[in-house]
Amino acid sequence: MKIQPGQLLISTPLLDDTFFEQTILVITEVNSDGCIGFIINQLHGRNLNELQEFRQGPAQPLYNGGPVQSDMLYCLHSRPDVVVNSFTICEGLATGGDFAAIVSLLQQGRLSSHEVKCLIGYCGWDAGELEAEITEGSWQLMDAPVAEVFANDVQNMWQLWHARQG
Repeated sequence: MKIQPGQLLISTPLLDDTFFEQTILVITEVNSDGCIGFIINQLHGRNLNELQEFRQGPAQPLYNGGPVQSDMLYCLHSRPDVVVNSFTICEGLATGGDFAAIVSLLQQGRLSSHEVKCLIGYCGWDAGELEAEITEGSWQLMDAPVAEVFANDVQNMWQLWHARQG
């Protein structure tokens, strides 16, 4: 099994009672050191404009991206053509760019909330670790378009996709 950037994974009930219970994540980087990804279906409970630095910004929801560096903001977006200094992960998914500029683009209406996901923290696995978790049945690769990353209705996302994955 070869994990690729842009793939979506869904947690199985084996991860119940853990940080990853009922989560869906997107893989953003795969290299010889391991994998990096972000949980895309857990709301943080605060909006971006509730953070002091972005109090003049839009009420963009924040998501819990993962347990690593949970004091850092990250951004996934689908518009590398508009966000300067972006890194394209795969077709329809990019990361990076100046966070303040992204907030400004949201305020100007040049980016919509359906094109951006702001996250706090990320997920990381050492080489072979995520593959082992998939093999043991903790995660399933999802047959889903990468556009699902930007779905805003995340309340029932896991249940709906888990039922489809069977």
